[in-house]
Amino acid sequence: MPASGPLVEVDGHRLRLTNLDKVLYPATGTTKGEVIEYYTLIAPFLLPHLRGRPVTRLRWPEGTGHAPFFAKALEAGAPAWLDRRAIEHSGGAKQYPVIGDTAGLVYLAQVASIELHTPQWRFDGTARGHPDRLVLDLDPGPGVGLAECAEVARLARELLRGVGMDARPVTSGSAGIHLYAPLDGTHTSDDISAFAHELARSLEADHADLVVSTMAKSARTGKVLVDWSQNNAAKTTVAPYSLRGRASPTAAAPRTWAELDDPALRQLTLDEVLARARADGDLLEALAPRPAQALRAYETKRTRGATPEPFPADPDAARPAPTARVDDAGGSASTPTGRFVVQEHHASRLHDDLRLEHDGVLVSWAVPRGIPPTGERNHLAIMTEPHPLEYLDFAGTIPAGQYGAGEMTIWDAGVYDAEKWRDDEVIVTVTGRSGGPLGTARLALIRTSGSGERSQWLLHRMDPGDGARALSAMTQRRRTPAEVAAPPQTSWTTVRPMLATLATPAIAASAAARWGTPWAEFKWDGIRALGRWDGTRLTLQARSGTDITARYPELTAIDLGLGPEPVIVDGEIVATDAAGRPSFSRLQSRIHLTEPHEIDREARRTPVTYLLFDVLQAGGADVTARPLRDRRALLEVLHPAPSAPIIVPPVTDDVTAALDAARERTIEGIVVKDPGSPYRPGTRSERWLKVKLTSSQDVVVGGIRPGRGTRAGRIGSLLVGIPDADGLRYVGRVGSGFTERELDRLDALLTPLRSVRNPFIGVPRADRSDAVWLRPEVVGEVEYAEFTPNGTLRHARWRGSRGDVTPSEVRRDG
Repeated sequence: MPASGPLVEVDGHRLRLTNLDKVLYPATGTTKGEVIEYYTLIAPFLLPHLRGRPVTRLRWPEGTGHAPFFAKALEAGAPAWLDRRAIEHSGGAKQYPVIGDTAGLVYLAQVASIELHTPQWRFDGTARGHPDRLVLDLDPGPGVGLAECAEVARLARELLRGVGMDARPVTSGSAGIHLYAPLDGTHTSDDISAFAHELARSLEADHADLVVSTMAKSARTGKVLVDWSQNNAAKTTVAPYSLRGRASPTAAAPRTWAELDDPALRQLTLDEVLARARADGDLLEALAPRPAQALRAYETKRTRGATPEPFPADPDAARPAPTARVDDAGGSASTPTGRFVVQEHHASRLHDDLRLEHDGVLVSWAVPRGIPPTGERNHLAIMTEPHPLEYLDFAGTIPAGQYGAGEMTIWDAGVYDAEKWRDDEVIVTVTGRSGGPLGTARLALIRTSGSGERSQWLLHRMDPGDGARALSAMTQRRRTPAEVAAPPQTSWTTVRPMLATLATPAIAASAAARWGTPWAEFKWDGIRALGRWDGTRLTLQARSGTDITARYPELTAIDLGLGPEPVIVDGEIVATDAAGRPSFSRLQSRIHLTEPHEIDREARRTPVTYLLFDVLQAGGADVTARPLRDRRALLEVLHPAPSAPIIVPPVTDDVTAALDAARERTIEGIVVKDPGSPYRPGTRSERWLKVKLTSSQDVVVGGIRPGRGTRAGRIGSLLVGIPDADGLRYVGRVGSGFTERELDRLDALLTPLRSVRNPFIGVPRADRSDAVWLRPEVVGEVEYAEFTPNGTLRHARWRGSRGDVTPSEVRRDG
């Protein structure tokens, strides 16, 4: 039975990490936690070489001192969100993992998949595509080593140059060298395999004393085998940057040709590979997918000269450079992320085409019913082939008989900012033309079936489309350099708090070390609140944007003494228990009250404190672009009155000590922050990392089971779910954690929501036999032990309802 470990959030997914101290490399004492950390940090360099390829793995669950086992198909317990594609075998189809984000890498490392192997081709939809790279595996026989492999690599390089191919070397992390060359994708695996075989034979013929091209072990002594067979569609090669299952944690490392001239050339360890990647970038960037390849489907469906649609003469060279890119951890390299266009397409059926600039092309969806005008109804979107960037301003009539025949007009166009871009989920805030029909809208695209072209997606608008929310979405986009130079005033009606990304203690500690000065704060078990001080009084806004000023008169009905200048601050409202610890359950008696006499009574019974940790505006100036260390200095010059229930808690530069203190004081966890980070309103950032010491989950309440015994006539348990692409997925019952007052409050809250309709998907017969159904409008938070393999919560305990979170915002964290 594996030891339990922390529940971490990566790319919006929650993963249980176990046995982090288990030694996987006995010679160096390298642990599984360190392997997970390596794959997390190397992800930006490794992922481009994994995307679209099936991954086979060598797993060492007991460490590299034991025998590994080879894994092709995904394990039965693999998370449902992990992308997978089927490949037919003689015994039937096997589902292979296809890794497109850091969460997938972390999962593989968690199950001790140390070596990651991929073929030289990527999926084209659900089928095998043509290879996009050639590989030669230079494997030293007895009596030779890396120096001889490097000599053969140079000889092979010259032959490849002779046919116009640019070779790149990788020390394999094992014994030899891999030599890669990019391909244009126009030849089959059989073609490339035959070419590689002929290349190996030519090297052997010219250098028979050094090179062998046959697999027979008897012929390999004193020579380097040029293994050409890994170009076969059924064969795989260890991925660049993958770890190897050797005595010490070496990794496949891209190298320069100058390095191969070094007589002391050796294999590199994980720390060395990571440091080189950070310093030099990806030396194999030329092997990542290129726009020319991505546009192949577009060009094969159209005839030049027969349609007015754009055909770039050289898609790689002539294409306009993207304005920016979103990285695959959800961050951004610059602002805005890119451009978009919505075209009204009068084809055989009228529909809209939504196109987003990404990786040098326009990723495109056909939307039969158009962009949703509000968040009340979701629309189907069908992914089409990527289009060239020149399509951003295309309008015209595609002639009859041509693909997509009909009139194309531009409905709206502009720029977008990406919060998330994964193979199965895209979240963007789009800002159209001034006075255009779209305005500013926050859109989510969630893949529900299929993959690649013709896959089906759900298009959801995450704002109601009115003017106030449009302004809100505009403040969530990252600012241009001109805006930073002359920042606008932060509008109180548009601010949303910056959010942290879940991380393990090891990941947070490593990030803090990269940032230079570690910065750790306690994670307080309360409710998030933004406060606006106008020089006399404080007004409060919840995370959802709701005005909660009247609910906390001890904070808002007095002069707190924060000075004459206006400020906007960020913090947490907490109530404490008898031991002085933050208590979310105690705060429940406050957060739902609206009647003044009830508020006054509870304010005396359950006083609150406002813990401040950031400032967004000071003296009327927007300071969100300034680094955290500067904003903290502004925060600390505030001097509230001694009796005011406001505290600016201290920070520490010792992450480990902060975690120990949180455990000792039974505090929810800590938040580790980059001191140089700006404040990104409404954005979940990886420059703020939260480390939680408890497991919790937001859920939507959709039913009640009547109580029995001492609870007869009252709520026995709540039936709860989590939305997914198909609807509200049932995740179990919650029957503990209720106080008598909470039961009374829930009864009053839920009785008006009773319904004859079951809102859930997948409720077992036993749980629905006596259920009273509800309209799914109330969100609650539960503590739990784990998610079972069938997706239900084990040992769930009620913590309280969440008026600051809407049902549409709830998603599974684990």
